Amino acid sequence: MSNQANLKTIKKKPKIPNRFDVILLNDDYTSMEFVVDVLRRFFHKEFQAAEAIMLKIHIDGEAVCGTYSYDVAQTKVKQVIGYSRENDQPLMAVLKELGI
Repeated sequence: MSNQANLKTIKKKPKIPNRFDVILLNDDYTSMEFVVDVLRRFFHKEFQAAEAIMLKIHIDGEAVCGTYSYDVAQTKVKQVIGYSRENDQPLMAVLKELGI
């Protein structure tokens, strides 16, 4: 019984999964309208938010479209690239791990 009394309940905090930004990259070919379509279709952005992100991509060369767990972020990147290639667009999306 004394062994049980000496044991402390140790609660481990669950590990918070790493988060990843999905970033769209600017290019000289993809139309602004197509980028807005991608933002609305895959990232569920309202039209005005999609336009603002598209302009940031155009001006700064890249913009974060969303932050997700690794699996979701990887899926978003594959969806964007696949959809872009199906529509003969060179739009690229990449992952960037957030430093926590």
